[in-house]
Amino acid sequence: MLNYRAKSNFVLGFIALLSLFAFIAVENSKKEVRQEWYKEKLSAAKLSQQAALFLKDYRLEEGIFIEEVNDPNQTALIGQEYTQITTDRGYIDAKLSSLNPNLAAVIVQYLKDAGLEQKDHVAVAFTGSFPALNISVMAAIETLKLHPIIISSVGSSNYGANDPYFTWLDMESILNNNGIFHNRSVAASIGGGFDEGRGLSPEGRSMIVEAIERNKVALISEDHLEKSIEKRMQIYQKESKGEPVKAFINVGGGIASLGHTVNAGLIPTGLIMELPTMNYPVRGVIVQMGQKKIPVIQLVNIKEILSNFGLPNSPVPLPEPGNGGVFVNIKYDLVVTSIATFVLLLVVVLIYIAERKAHRLGSDVVHIPYTPASQARENDGIMEL
Repeated sequence: MLNYRAKSNFVLGFIALLSLFAFIAVENSKKEVRQEWYKEKLSAAKLSQQAALFLKDYRLEEGIFIEEVNDPNQTALIGQEYTQITTDRGYIDAKLSSLNPNLAAVIVQYLKDAGLEQKDHVAVAFTGSFPALNISVMAAIETLKLHPIIISSVGSSNYGANDPYFTWLDMESILNNNGIFHNRSVAASIGGGFDEGRGLSPEGRSMIVEAIERNKVALISEDHLEKSIEKRMQIYQKESKGEPVKAFINVGGGIASLGHTVNAGLIPTGLIMELPTMNYPVRGVIVQMGQKKIPVIQLVNIKEILSNFGLPNSPVPLPEPGNGGVFVNIKYDLVVTSIATFVLLLVVVLIYIAERKAHRLGSDVVHIPYTPASQARENDGIMEL
């Protein structure tokens, strides 16, 4: 006869089997749900990919050798470890991660979350350290039809756009001249220490100035960091032509943008609608923009951004546009999940009730312990019959 008690193998096996079926039903109910602004995100990612491929083809036509070890995706957007215009220390993993064209979709998300609409003005600060990320930002801005005001610092950290003859400004000009993008920097500085190339050789500083001049970009050359910061603020105000700047995007660790290297750790990565109130050592552009209540998009910690939006770290090969959590979200069918949960709870409750009932019935049975006296009484009873 079957034992239906809670501790029986039959009941435990039944619960295990039911749980397995419930798990399979819930897992099979999963479906991909497109995130908000999916169309714009996909367009931006495709444009970012197109721009990067165009630069690669351009470099190959020029007969430039692409180094396979440090640039396994053969993008031509990973520079050398050291050149005459290398300003700071940079990490190869971060540079490889920034090559993902789907980062353009992340920028779209940030800009839309900040409330930007077509024709809004957005102030942008680029460095030469992350050319691929610069491209993704420009692709997002182009897709959303915004009016950017771009100021670049040309110097680059390791593995960035640190070829003196193919700087970020050169890439920007090529993309602009060939109709890939329709915006470019309105001004540029040397970058590096104090935004004036401190730490570079005179030859390196001269090479950067030559790059600024050949790309016909206005040179920002101030003798103090505070003056360089103020000059940038004046340019942003002038170029907006009286219209409000609706957001500020900072890519990399440009000292004029941050104000001080310490600020990189004080200012969070991503979209900042309200800048934290702190005692910043130097009020760089990003601090001054934030204090004006302008939304800030800080693009410094690449790994954190990747983690937040379901994008891979240092991917090989590069993902195609449309891949990643920034585009789609996995959701479970609420009806199937609710039914499965209800059935499991119902079975558990029924087994609990049955167990309590069986326990009460068992406690109502009176057991008389065996003793010689009781046996004698039983015998006497029989004799009397």
